[in-house]
Amino acid sequence: MKASIPPLFLLAAVSAIAFSVFAGDTKVTPERARELLQNQNEQFERKVVQVSENVYTAVGFHGANTSMIVGDDGIIIVDTLRGPLSARMALNAFREYTDKPVKAILYTHSHGDHIGGASAFVGKGKPDIYATEGFGSAEGVNKAVDPVKRLRNIRQFGRDLPADQIINRGVAPGNTNDTDGGKGFVAPTIRISEDGHKETIAGVDLEFYLAPGETDDAMFIWLPEEKVLFSGDNFYHAFPNLYAIRGTAYRDVLKWSESVGRMAEFAPEHLVPGHTLPISGQEAATTPLKNYSEAIRSVYDQTVEGINAGKSPDQLAHEVELPEHLREKPYLLQFYGTVPHAVRAIYAGLLGWFDGNPATLNPMEPKAKAQKVAELAGGTEKLTAQMNAALEKEDFQWALELSDHLKWLDNADRKLAREVKIAALRGLAEKEYNAPNRNYYLSYANELESGQLSEVWF
Repeated sequence: MKASIPPLFLLAAVSAIAFSVFAGDTKVTPERARELLQNQNEQFERKVVQVSENVYTAVGFHGANTSMIVGDDGIIIVDTLRGPLSARMALNAFREYTDKPVKAILYTHSHGDHIGGASAFVGKGKPDIYATEGFGSAEGVNKAVDPVKRLRNIRQFGRDLPADQIINRGVAPGNTNDTDGGKGFVAPTIRISEDGHKETIAGVDLEFYLAPGETDDAMFIWLPEEKVLFSGDNFYHAFPNLYAIRGTAYRDVLKWSESVGRMAEFAPEHLVPGHTLPISGQEAATTPLKNYSEAIRSVYDQTVEGINAGKSPDQLAHEVELPEHLREKPYLLQFYGTVPHAVRAIYAGLLGWFDGNPATLNPMEPKAKAQKVAELAGGTEKLTAQMNAALEKEDFQWALELSDHLKWLDNADRKLAREVKIAALRGLAEKEYNAPNRNYYLSYANELESGQLSEVWF
């Protein structure tokens, strides 16, 4: 497999058509949304990219990237994909360039798609494995809700979608082999403290720096000789997933911004993200880091300002926007994370669920509220007519919300409400180019249609 050399300023084809399109834009047509997502697929086409003289990155072998640094008497691996099957394929591709033994493995953070394939790289050797002191804290301490998180993870990534509904996962291919996920994990042997660490491995000078962001246990790796920076999942070619809809503990958005800003200070000539293609050229690699940091900080600052002005998370989620000069940046298009989700997460992370409005302090339970809404509409039949009219007008969000009221009413046609909900979810998905949102809409609709969901979910 021949390595491809990244251009001086890597822009996916999406950049040429996406400049004026933002997540949540109701003007986006189904054709446009699909085109945007399909063009994003170029970011994870399977190949080995030669990043610099001695650095190679395998893209598209699974959801994340794995990289090889070639040293004097061995190689260093950065991240190891999700399982040994995909890791072995990537290693075989690397072996077209060198047969030197693996001297060390570096984990940028503890998400499963970066650590589960280590055994394929370890082989019969005993390489040192580096990670942060806090390694393993990527998902916080919410193990009690793992059952529902697993279900929501399947929906977010579209793992059960039929082939004709799959496009991608925003920063990863839509299809990956996950049957051996985590089976190749090998525990770290060397831990990096807050002070960071510098070491020479196989003749290669390496620097390790803690960088909390998408996870609390993240770090970035710097190669001073070749000016290559491995960012882990604190940067990739999409607006960052400051909150994952599968459910996560609060991701410290302010620290994330600071971590990316610190990366920019190194002025790298090559930037290797945890997902999507590497970027080469000092300005091309450094400017995105500066803008990424600014974008995250802007969302945080706007949200905090709104909080202190007494605004609710619902209001702020519709008001906060990226600064105008950043909206057209191809690496900030909302293929993965979204600004509205980030706003809600920041609000909850800083203040918890209560928005300060006494009307929301003890809201009515859903069935009682649905009955009141039906009364306002003039009865269940008229509420049903409003739901049907919303669907007919392709006002999908309103149809969806009305179907949710009708599901609680004993005298409602609940079968019809379910059918409308399915149609509304698919209508929303057609106009959605944020991959997690799209995948979730479609997955939920399919589950409703198949009868998988219990009454409590419907």
